[in-house]
Amino acid sequence: MTPQDLKTIIGSGLLSFPLTDFDAQGDFNPRGYAQRLEWLAPYGASALFAAGGTGEFFSLTAQEYPGVIKTAVDTCRGKVPIIAGAGGPTRFAIQCAQEAEKAGAHGILLLPHYLTEAGQEGLAAHVEAVCKSVKFGVIVYNRGVCRLQPATLVKLAERCPNLIGFKDGIGDIELMVAIYQKMGDRFAYLGGLPTAEVYAAAYKALGTPVYSSAVFNFIPKTALQFYEAVRTDDQATQNRLLHDFFMPYLEIRNKGAGYAVSIVKAGARLVGHDAGPVRAPLTDLKPAEADELAALIRSLGPQ
Repeated sequence: MTPQDLKTIIGSGLLSFPLTDFDAQGDFNPRGYAQRLEWLAPYGASALFAAGGTGEFFSLTAQEYPGVIKTAVDTCRGKVPIIAGAGGPTRFAIQCAQEAEKAGAHGILLLPHYLTEAGQEGLAAHVEAVCKSVKFGVIVYNRGVCRLQPATLVKLAERCPNLIGFKDGIGDIELMVAIYQKMGDRFAYLGGLPTAEVYAAAYKALGTPVYSSAVFNFIPKTALQFYEAVRTDDQATQNRLLHDFFMPYLEIRNKGAGYAVSIVKAGARLVGHDAGPVRAPLTDLKPAEADELAALIRSLGPQ
């Protein structure tokens, strides 16, 4: 798959980040992960992000990472493209990108570097180094300490032909408009704020019609129903699902820092696809919070 092929794919439909399965001891559980991917693949996401943010990339070791990506690629071969998460320090991000390419992934989502702030020149050097270390497509994730400006993206697009996607996890509307106006169709654009459904209609109006869904991990039919409602401008369905599910879901998610991942693992467990506990420093939902989530899921009917 060429970078341009990947660009076309990620702009064509709903994407999602599968959870990474851990056993009771918190170790990677490849069998459970493969079963999860086998369950999700037929629902029709245009691509799946292995070891992404919802997949707890930030908690994986260098030794575990290749196995996660290889399991995803082997399980989904011929079914759905796999885009690997990569990030952290530049040399580690390069190592991840090259391991993902070796495993047969179709591209990477370049997650933010670790901890320290950096100027635009440094951010550009980081992204360029990762892009030039591989041949497949790269999607950059504007989030946290990685806040690329339009002028920086113009230079990166010139230097890195395989930089084909831009995902926004900041929510700065002025910046997003400026980037889209500057870059046009040079990139495929993805919405990447937590619980992206809440922002989906607004981002579509900004020229970003595609997003990645975390709730696809436990309510895939509803996730696809909502995406279709956004795609077709079905305001009635959007409003109903926002009122009945997504806004109450946000109330639970916002009760704890890091719950954007924890609540998804809780949802998967509640629908019979347990991915194990989250790894520290994240914490799992409290029992009462999980009960609230269970009631919400039941209200949606069979998935």
